[in-house]
Amino acid sequence: MTLNVISRKIRWFTLLVVMSFLAACGGAAQPTAAPAAEVADGDTIKVGILHSLSGTMSISEVSVRDATLLAIEEINAAGGILGKKLVPVVEDGASDWPTFAEKAGKLLKEDKVAVIFGCWTSASRKAVLPVVEQNNGLLFYPVQYEGLEQSPNIFYTGAEPTQQIIPGVEYLLSQKKTNIYLLGSDYVFPRTANTIIKAQLAAKGATLAGEEYLPLGGTEFSTIISKIQAAKPDAIFSTLNGDSNVAFFKQFKDAGFTPETLPVLSVSVAEEEVRGIGADNIAGHLVAWNYYQTTDTPENKTFVAAYKKAYGEDRVTDDPIEAGYFGVYLWKAMVEKAGKVDVDAVRAAAKSNEISFNAPEGLVKVDGESQHTWKTVRIGKVRADGLIDEVFSSKEPVKPDPFLKGYEWAKDLAAAMGKK
Repeated sequence: MTLNVISRKIRWFTLLVVMSFLAACGGAAQPTAAPAAEVADGDTIKVGILHSLSGTMSISEVSVRDATLLAIEEINAAGGILGKKLVPVVEDGASDWPTFAEKAGKLLKEDKVAVIFGCWTSASRKAVLPVVEQNNGLLFYPVQYEGLEQSPNIFYTGAEPTQQIIPGVEYLLSQKKTNIYLLGSDYVFPRTANTIIKAQLAAKGATLAGEEYLPLGGTEFSTIISKIQAAKPDAIFSTLNGDSNVAFFKQFKDAGFTPETLPVLSVSVAEEEVRGIGADNIAGHLVAWNYYQTTDTPENKTFVAAYKKAYGEDRVTDDPIEAGYFGVYLWKAMVEKAGKVDVDAVRAAAKSNEISFNAPEGLVKVDGESQHTWKTVRIGKVRADGLIDEVFSSKEPVKPDPFLKGYEWAKDLAAAMGKK
């Protein structure tokens, strides 16, 4: 090993230690570019990481960045990709959608990254989408979303509605919760998700108890809680995002609600958010995802141990963290099949339907047609210690169906919502 390589490893290890310390303290490290020597080195491949390291969404996204860096470190330690080491270029989207678009442009045009791993909210993804399409870049998006989208320049490693939202509603209905209140943050994902849910409820003969939205980052729920009290629903289906969840669950509990009297099923609250909310404020409530820290696979035991070793024993893993992690490995598999990092070649490699990875959640496979992944559905209940126990599983990975073609009641939704 040359002195230059040793020097590069020392510099990057030091950067990881600093970012881990800041994340553990609640801060957000914001490196913007790799060292010049690494950028110019012919034995490296630059990759972009674009997440909110500040603002309302940092509660969720900092840890996804950390998991992405962990995958990169593991791949580099195993020899890299095509004999080249990966050099991450990290940018802060700052919970601001125009900033996401600006930073994506910088990563592609100035830094010349081969791929971007990032975004959380659908608003940030939709801001980045035209940037990657216009520049023929590639985005790996690690978070569940509302579906009804497909871009040749995006691979979706989080769940689409048939792998999370729709099964979540089906679970509530199976528990005799047939009068459901919809509560969400006011942006693309919650409003589109709730349009789907309302069609599902109508098809199943269930009723809509109410529907309310709060601006992203909003913390005042007294009026909404009063409306919930008046509506007397059987359950709440929540698409609240970011740190609004901290305020909601505390105020909800203070109003006298319990999981036994009025359960909340959330699709944007995982183990990382539970840490911010406080387990005592949310224990007993439900979530719908594809992975939990408690998921029982050999790969998950290894992953959890590696994540805690890198970032601290007090840290937790969750679904978007895991999807951010395995997305790097899926891209690696595509590049190795293509024999190069060229976007068109990587996309062509995915068309083979042969790209898969034994992820912590189990086997994940890329659907070459839709560029979404096969995923196992898991409904969970929050424990008193902040971890989540699985209470329902689809057992097998579910084929992605982002345009809901397999549901008769949803056949007109895509057209009605102006999607192609």
